[in-house]
Amino acid sequence: MSYEMIAIFMFSTMMLMMLTGQRVFAAIGVVAAVTALFLWGTGGSDIPFSAAIKLMKWYPLLTLPMFIFMGYVLSESKIADDLYKMFHVWMGPLNGGLAIGTILLMVLVSAMNGLSVAGMAIGATIALPELLRRGYDKIMVTGVIQAGSSLGILVPPSVVLVLYAMIARQPVGQLWLAGVIPGLMMAAFFIIYIVIRCKLNPKLGPVLPEEERNVSLSEKLRLLRAGLLPFGIFAAMMIPFVNGWTSLVESSAIGAMAAFTVAVVKGRMTKIVFENSVRQTLLISCMFMWIILAALGFGAVFDGVGAVRAIENLFTEQLGLSPWTILILMQLSFIVMGTFLDDTAMLVIVAPLYVPLVGALGFDLIWYGVLYTITTQIAYMTPPFGYNLFLMRAMAPPEIGLTDIYRSIIPFVLVMVFALALVMIFPQIALWLPEYVYSK
Repeated sequence: MSYEMIAIFMFSTMMLMMLTGQRVFAAIGVVAAVTALFLWGTGGSDIPFSAAIKLMKWYPLLTLPMFIFMGYVLSESKIADDLYKMFHVWMGPLNGGLAIGTILLMVLVSAMNGLSVAGMAIGATIALPELLRRGYDKIMVTGVIQAGSSLGILVPPSVVLVLYAMIARQPVGQLWLAGVIPGLMMAAFFIIYIVIRCKLNPKLGPVLPEEERNVSLSEKLRLLRAGLLPFGIFAAMMIPFVNGWTSLVESSAIGAMAAFTVAVVKGRMTKIVFENSVRQTLLISCMFMWIILAALGFGAVFDGVGAVRAIENLFTEQLGLSPWTILILMQLSFIVMGTFLDDTAMLVIVAPLYVPLVGALGFDLIWYGVLYTITTQIAYMTPPFGYNLFLMRAMAPPEIGLTDIYRSIIPFVLVMVFALALVMIFPQIALWLPEYVYSK
């Protein structure tokens, strides 16, 4: 059997196992291990062992449990609720103000947690009932929450970018910084869209009633202080890192300790909150470590059979495609896969194929990491089987049907495609900040 056929067999077997409902790391790891034993006998056992050692020696991986713990402490202790109360009071007098506040809330939740599911859960349970109760258009606000929650995998500390960094062997810090401006730019585009829609049709986002807007200045300032605490935590974590005073791992420890301290001082660090935060941190951290371990082993075997070189030869020499055509086809394949896979599964499946090919074509791998993440966000919200669509359906109240959810995401997907095109045409949108920080 030729190496090309072995590569095709590996990829198809892995896809088949995942379609049968197997866990991502199990499907990838088993295919890699069996193929290695088939090709190299008992010597193939060195591949998973080498991948495990590489994983254990990867110092930036310590950031993963730190940031996940920080996010769950802020979420479980209800500090995120204070944010929404602040936006409720300060943004309520504007048409669409609560929807704008929801986008800002999602940005901050993303900076707390790094997972889109966390943003979706908070948005659907805290923001959505309030928006519907105050007469906001159900289709618009459903789209707002889905679009805002998708920022969790782009705005640092993105857990997905940690996984990409390990597989692509790129610095986590540079990837996180590369996601800052595109993430904030996308959030700004969402807000501009909401402002324009509510300006043209104020009924979509009515202002708060007079009695709810009549809040004393002292109460507004109290809510502002409570709501700005997550800003303070994020600043305490990122300012030393951006200025080069601390390493990425040290900054993550500062963030986790700051969140824990705030929860204790506010009297919200109960036994239940602590246990839930630690349990969820261990669960998600271990899941990602198993996935990274399996992906490293799969990538080593895949590269060992020459699959990457064969694919590069197929696209560039046999088919004669230009580098940009190949890149666009890659992005389209992410959107197709996103209809039935989550971001982690997509990354570990195609990373052994795409990442070396992107480097061989002469593209920057930091920039490509941002492109991948934005495309994944779009795939999450693309019918008929986008990941976020069904999460939203599971969390939304009965009056919001699947048709409403499908309709709600159309304008936001168009906004995200526009943002993706801008980052592709102007790579410095993603690369300027990491180049500036690391040049210092």
